[in-house]
Amino acid sequence: MARLAIPDVIAVAEFRSSLRSFLRRTERIARQAGLTPQRYLLLLMVKGAPDGSEQSTVTELAERLQLAQSTVTELVSRAEEAGLLAREQSQADARVAHLRLTEEGERRLEAAFTVLSTERSNLREAFVNLDDAFG
Repeated sequence: MARLAIPDVIAVAEFRSSLRSFLRRTERIARQAGLTPQRYLLLLMVKGAPDGSEQSTVTELAERLQLAQSTVTELVSRAEEAGLLAREQSQADARVAHLRLTEEGERRLEAAFTVLSTERSNLREAFVNLDDAFG
């Protein structure tokens, strides 16, 4: 049985600690901005659509969030009720609804996202350190 290389284990443990710290801080900041951690992530995924459109569908969100479509549908419904998201029917396909942030959704996402700048920087550094350890 191969023995674990202790420097590798230390590097991965440090990275996981940094990642966990990032996630916990994100949860706290999201709550301070009036969002649940799940809603923060939902709004972030809609605003940060890979194509730059700042909109998404439930199907796309389910894939990106790695959640069941029914779970995402419920998250979206609650975010709509809270006035954070709005649906608009697709011009190309009437069966598809695009989700966009409302002004309130934009305001709350921006409040959390801006405060998390330092945490994102720390996480980038943790990735670099991990890469250096294995590079």
